[in-house]
Amino acid sequence: MDAVLRLGYDAAGNIARALAALAPAGNAKLLRALRARRGIRSRYAAWALANRDAPRALLWMHAPSVGEGLQARPVLQLARRERPELQLAYTFFSPSAAAFARGLDVDFADYLPFDTVGDSVAALDALAPRALVFSKLDVWPSLARVAANRGVRLGLVSATLAEGSSRRRGMAARLLSDAYARLDSVGAIDQRDAERLVELGVRRDRIAVTGDTRYDQVWARVRGVDRTSSFVATLASGRPTLVAGSTWPADERPLLAAWTRVRAAVPDARLIVAPHEPTESHLTPIERWAAEARVRSARLGSDDAPNADVVIVDRVGVLGDLYALASAAYVGGGFHAAGLHSVLEPAAFGVPVLFGPRFANSRDAELLVSAGGGASEPTETGLELRLRSWLTDESLRGQAGTAAREIVKQGLGAAERSWKLVSALVDANR
Repeated sequence: MDAVLRLGYDAAGNIARALAALAPAGNAKLLRALRARRGIRSRYAAWALANRDAPRALLWMHAPSVGEGLQARPVLQLARRERPELQLAYTFFSPSAAAFARGLDVDFADYLPFDTVGDSVAALDALAPRALVFSKLDVWPSLARVAANRGVRLGLVSATLAEGSSRRRGMAARLLSDAYARLDSVGAIDQRDAERLVELGVRRDRIAVTGDTRYDQVWARVRGVDRTSSFVATLASGRPTLVAGSTWPADERPLLAAWTRVRAAVPDARLIVAPHEPTESHLTPIERWAAEARVRSARLGSDDAPNADVVIVDRVGVLGDLYALASAAYVGGGFHAAGLHSVLEPAAFGVPVLFGPRFANSRDAELLVSAGGGASEPTETGLELRLRSWLTDESLRGQAGTAAREIVKQGLGAAERSWKLVSALVDANR
């Protein structure tokens, strides 16, 4: 990064710090992100004073949001199990990851400060890490530069870079190339990602293909599902069931229209729909649609749910268990500008996975389509025909489900390989 760009970047970070002090009350994500940075240097310093055990090495992992956190968690779990002498720190950027961070077995968890030189110095003074490892892609330029100058080993795990990523061109490439060049060790998801990361600045001799740790995370989650738990056991039945997870209104419009026609061909079919944001404004239109379609609907946990034709999930954190009830799955985001949500959990249960047309940046979805374990349909008619075939043809459904599960099984072992990479970074400065 040239000197002018560096000065401008640091100035932008300091402006953000100033805005944090002025951010008003409100639930908007940006406001919460700003307010969370108030007093952040003091929080880091207070933790260090009370809890940092200087003789013990500290591993710092950063993941911006929940998705990246799911990739970091298996590595942190292995670190805790294999190297209990280490202190573990975890930082995140998005307010959506705050609850996730509280559930991790780490010694320190907090927001990442803004990426200024001053905040980077303060955070590194407090944590004094031996290694700093980023999850998936986000490597912060100022933090990486200050850390590298101090001799902190830098890593990146479950690294992936989409073909069309804006990081590969223009100002973003100029801003980030030095940061990626400073990485001491990188574990890429596959060889295509490795090549694109080299183009971005990662040194070729520092990169290896280690896979995506989410596969191990999802596999363990699926194996740990308690099928005797209250709502899973209550909803268990022999009915053909579509579990539609992480849906947006843009998904629900074509899906619900298609489902009306699917029900005409498969009268005992059941839909369990879990909106990505289960707010009243999102749930009520689904209930209205069910009433107009003359199908029985009920919210999850209600007395009417076991006999409902449409079960509407009004809470978060349960979708992973609900996929255990699926004959087939629909994953939302494929009709939404934000893009497709994770298809791995339903695949790990061995059910075929359906989604909309926007999946170009989802490697997992591409693998499912190629293997016959998933399908993308861009229209109501396509959704209807695909669902009818899966719900009425047990052999076809079984073949697709087996193919989906095999994709997940082939990805296992990434957590161990990533931990080996991270452990070597921790030991490099000993």
